[in-house]
Amino acid sequence: MKKTTHPSLAHLWAITIMTGIFVFVNTHPIRPHDFWWHMAVGRQIVATHRIPTVDTFSYTMRGTPYPSYQAFWLMEVLLYLLYRAGGAPLVVMMQSLTITLAYGALLLAAQRVSRSWRIAAAATLFAAALGLDDWNVRPQVIAFLLAALELWLLEEHRRDGSPLRLLLLVPLMAIWVNAHGTFPIGMAFVALALLDAVWTPWRRGERLLTRGSLSLLAALVAMGLTALLCNPRGAGIVAYLRTLTTDPAVQHLVPEWSPPTFQTWNGALFLVGLLLTAALLALSPSRPRPAEIGAFLLFGLLGLKTSRGVIWFGLAMAVPIARHLAAVFAASSPAAEEAGGAPWLNRAFAALLMAGAVLSLPWFKSALPLPPPKAALISPETPVAATDYLLAHHPPPQLFHAMPFGSYLIWAAQPDYPVFVDSRIELYPPELWRDYLRISAADCDWEARLAHYGVRTLMLSPVEQPALVEVARRSPQWEERYADEAAVIFVRREGP
Repeated sequence: MKKTTHPSLAHLWAITIMTGIFVFVNTHPIRPHDFWWHMAVGRQIVATHRIPTVDTFSYTMRGTPYPSYQAFWLMEVLLYLLYRAGGAPLVVMMQSLTITLAYGALLLAAQRVSRSWRIAAAATLFAAALGLDDWNVRPQVIAFLLAALELWLLEEHRRDGSPLRLLLLVPLMAIWVNAHGTFPIGMAFVALALLDAVWTPWRRGERLLTRGSLSLLAALVAMGLTALLCNPRGAGIVAYLRTLTTDPAVQHLVPEWSPPTFQTWNGALFLVGLLLTAALLALSPSRPRPAEIGAFLLFGLLGLKTSRGVIWFGLAMAVPIARHLAAVFAASSPAAEEAGGAPWLNRAFAALLMAGAVLSLPWFKSALPLPPPKAALISPETPVAATDYLLAHHPPPQLFHAMPFGSYLIWAAQPDYPVFVDSRIELYPPELWRDYLRISAADCDWEARLAHYGVRTLMLSPVEQPALVEVARRSPQWEERYADEAAVIFVRREGP
């Protein structure tokens, strides 16, 4: 049978999902919390050819060792070089390409197991919906692409048994361990695939160490050694990860580290998706593989523990969901997949999607009818104008500010205005965070606490610190010098 060259309706499902992801990320502004301090570190690495090891950006913890720089350095350099070459538009476009390629790899793997573009698109949409909240510009995004490529390679290896595909896992891990601390997830994927490779011959009463299982075991060992040796901290990376995942400040102060609940849309989506996935695995005519059960348990528990794990559940379960949906609905044959719709109409719709993808590129964003939060390349909550005021009028340091402002201040206002705190949560001790929260809540001794730190200028968020903004406006000790929708600046009045 002659293969058609025009896109079918089934193909349009996949094209629509991929275009939707690309357009969504292209029109998503850069948020302030993490991106800018990573950029500042990248700038420092490029200038000095050294990865910093201590904090130089705050006045509260200056000189304190901060090993996180060594876990992100590769992506920090890449983000800075992209920004230097093309500014925010180039950074956003590369973010869009990275995320789209990640879910594209999942889509291909899901299509291979289901033999249905429609089912693959549905499974990919499920995974993407669980990831929406984690698509902000920051080093973590590269981990999603590396994970998706790994899952695709493992699925291809399962199909043909070739150990050559597994060789690519080692350079993927070498990139991952230098770009983000989630690299153990890559080893977990291989361990789950190894479980499958051992389980099947064991059930048949055959020898456990087949060619496929030996290849996977070798890949797992090679990835582990790469992780321990090919990073600036060596084996010390393990201690760093243990400290980060058990730090109480991280667990309590960062919303994305808290467990998901039905009170948030993404938490509700995950919890409902978890139940539906469990039902699918239980009711599927095809028996779930050990790796699928293991992935459901491992990444389901991770998602229940922390909202940052929700995206990983979607990535890990997309291919199993596609396989079992195909079993439940008896997926169409390849010939039926290529049928449907008038060829000219399908081509016209695909062309329309492609045109929409091009128009969504950041360079054209100002011409699009987007709502205010998405209309700008840099999120309106970023204190760009307020920071410009600081640098132009030079109110006195020390500066107390809203925590989300710290990242942009690190990028734009160093060394004139070192920060009080910022989103490097684990850098700051619990007692400092307690003081920050009490001051922000305008507790009765807020002025005394500010005096303890020698604070003479406030840069406050009217959204996150409304009580402190109000009492500062009423206090005779503080004079309001600047205000916009993002920030309000006060300066301590000099005594008589």
